[in-house]
Amino acid sequence: MSSAELADLYRDLHRHPELSFAETRTAGIAAARLRDAGYDLTEGVGRTGVVGVLRNGDGPTALLRADMDALPVAEETGLDYASTVRATGRDGEETAVAHACGHDVHVTCLVGAAAELAAARDTWRGTLLVVFQPAEEFGAGADAMLDDGLFARFGTPDVVLGQHVAPLPAGLLALAAGPAFAGSDTVRVTLHGSGGHGSRPETTVDPVLLAAATVLRLHTVVPREVAATETAVLSVGMLRAGTKENVIPDSAELGLTVRSYTREVRDRVLAGIERTVRGEAAASGAPTDPEVRLLESFPPVVNDADAAERTRAALAAVTPLPVVDPGPVTGSEDVGRFAVAAGAPCVYWLLGGADPAAFEGAGTVAEIRERTASLPSNHSPRYAPVVEPTLSVGVAALVAAAREWLPAG
Repeated sequence: MSSAELADLYRDLHRHPELSFAETRTAGIAAARLRDAGYDLTEGVGRTGVVGVLRNGDGPTALLRADMDALPVAEETGLDYASTVRATGRDGEETAVAHACGHDVHVTCLVGAAAELAAARDTWRGTLLVVFQPAEEFGAGADAMLDDGLFARFGTPDVVLGQHVAPLPAGLLALAAGPAFAGSDTVRVTLHGSGGHGSRPETTVDPVLLAAATVLRLHTVVPREVAATETAVLSVGMLRAGTKENVIPDSAELGLTVRSYTREVRDRVLAGIERTVRGEAAASGAPTDPEVRLLESFPPVVNDADAAERTRAALAAVTPLPVVDPGPVTGSEDVGRFAVAAGAPCVYWLLGGADPAAFEGAGTVAEIRERTASLPSNHSPRYAPVVEPTLSVGVAALVAAAREWLPAG
């Protein structure tokens, strides 16, 4: 595909984002492109996932993966191809939808790489397993595809490869060996009070006050229970209570995200959440015990050290910039589920997508990190990767990584 075709595809996907397990239009586009390139094509894997298989003689199997879903975010980029889509979210409420995490970049790059590898099949041998995955945003899509017999139906890969766009300089690739992305846990807390009139709070147990106190206390769990030599993140991203200013409600809800790299730290943080929530409820005289539910959970992405070094050399050939080591990323990904299920090495890297002008004069990794911190990040309503050289480098990186694992024809 030409750079103009890639750009048109990307802008189209960006204008038409779809929420998790609703990626029917995106899946249809990916399927059509794979079919045109000569792949054996199966749709509806894990509900809305797409799998393309290109068998090209004896040899190993390389899995290339892209996630497709968007976020319930109102885009504020000001782009002429910005999303204006609205859809029904998981909670049944209408919401704005945007590709604020960059999965449209991932889909575009994988479509381009799949086409390029198919056109050059006389130069390599083995099997390409191209996977367009739904529902990464709440960590359910990889499991859904595995539960639908992904490997039993299409073959088990010898390596799992993929990338995630990030606010690094466009054209830069970043790869860390070992724990690369944090494990993720999503926790929903329901706090019960006793409602009443806002003018008579003494007759109530105010769940709004309880929620506020609980939020403050929860943010002491990591700094006071996780050592400085360990890593964890706890953020309260949702607080929902009440319907009117002068009515004290009966309940309040909190939504939390937890990120960690080890089972020990994860268990300690989750136990701290449970203890804190129940302690605050007891201190407030709550009439009913709170509910603490673990909604979603997926493990860290661990890049196999030998496989990462092998792939790093291939990636270095596609860009004049060095392939840097970003260290562990506290963002999370469920791509590791594929590697664990296959018993295969995982290699998952970062693809720079930010305007290089924002990094002029930044010559070290530390300076790049400092500049990155000032830019809109993934999940921001203002996050917008530049089209080029992001797409061209992203396609080239996937192609080079696949070629590294598929012998010459």
